[in-house]
Amino acid sequence: MKIGITCYPTYGGSGAVATELGLELAKRGHEIHFITYAAPFRLRGYAERVYFHEVDTRTGRYPLFDHFPYTLALASKQHEVALRERLDILHVHYAIPHATTAYLAREMLGRELPLKVITTLHGTDITLVGQEASFFTITRFSIEQSDAVTAVSDYLRDETFRAFGCVQCDIKTIPNFVNLDEYRPAPDGECSGIAPAGHKVIAHTSNFREVKRVKDVIRIFSRIHHAMPSTLLMIGDGPDRDDAEREARELGVADDVRFLGRIDSVASLLRASDLFLLPSQSESFGLAALEAMACGVPVVASRAGGLPEVVSDGVNGILEPVGSVEAMGRRAVDLLRSESRHAAMRDAAVENARRYAADQIVPMYEQLYEQVRA
Repeated sequence: MKIGITCYPTYGGSGAVATELGLELAKRGHEIHFITYAAPFRLRGYAERVYFHEVDTRTGRYPLFDHFPYTLALASKQHEVALRERLDILHVHYAIPHATTAYLAREMLGRELPLKVITTLHGTDITLVGQEASFFTITRFSIEQSDAVTAVSDYLRDETFRAFGCVQCDIKTIPNFVNLDEYRPAPDGECSGIAPAGHKVIAHTSNFREVKRVKDVIRIFSRIHHAMPSTLLMIGDGPDRDDAEREARELGVADDVRFLGRIDSVASLLRASDLFLLPSQSESFGLAALEAMACGVPVVASRAGGLPEVVSDGVNGILEPVGSVEAMGRRAVDLLRSESRHAAMRDAAVENARRYAADQIVPMYEQLYEQVRA
């Protein structure tokens, strides 16, 4: 099949999943065309049967516009690529504005090409952005006009029905997946050298937005740090980074917190870690948690959103209510002090991640593509 994929190319879960899906589909013989304003951050170098089509966002030629109409430019590019490359499927990730532009592109094609549109919902496109008054109606319309809709968790599927009604669509849950060739436990003796000898290594990865509660990450780490020598790896960047750095200074742990910025491939850092912190306000799925678990790293997370579908409390990780910094810190310390419990939880995390291996999940998308085309 020839499949077009539109996603946000920036650092974040939806772009990561969309890109990894495209790469996996290409390995399976499909022809993949990414259509967006920049190369997705996980699209590293050349890959066979993978093509990138850039949407022109230059504004200098249009002094009439205060803001460049990216949505219209994207719809035009989707139409252009679909027609020229004879795409079978246009798979868009994140409802706003991609489901809307895909609808426009399909309507412009008319009878020239029977293009099918699949929309995958990832989280804040439904729980936050899509419920804004100015976007609500068009979000619901665009979802309902898609030929098929998927959500990355049962939680997100149910939230979409609750928020939008969406009576004219059938939303199928297809969970996120992980590449187990890249995200795997560390071989014996492997060490990143990023922390002093004898330190427990704690990790967090996100786009440092308010929903990620990065100050809570620092607060939990402070409790671990006071109990044992430890180093925190803060991987990523975003609007709340300054607040997190300030919190680390105020709590006296700044010397053992490493703000590493945005890193495309985090697997080696996760393999060197003993614990992963994800105390988010909400997560539609928790891809970062899954990637950590695949590397054999137990997760301390909020009991919120889709996280309980990925993390089993006391088995392969720890779940506490949102904002329960004290409980998360105490349980993290107890776990790190028990080598046997920690080893058992690491093994359980790896075993759980196998349920979400690419070869288990990607065929679900292929089956959906075939159903939509039939």
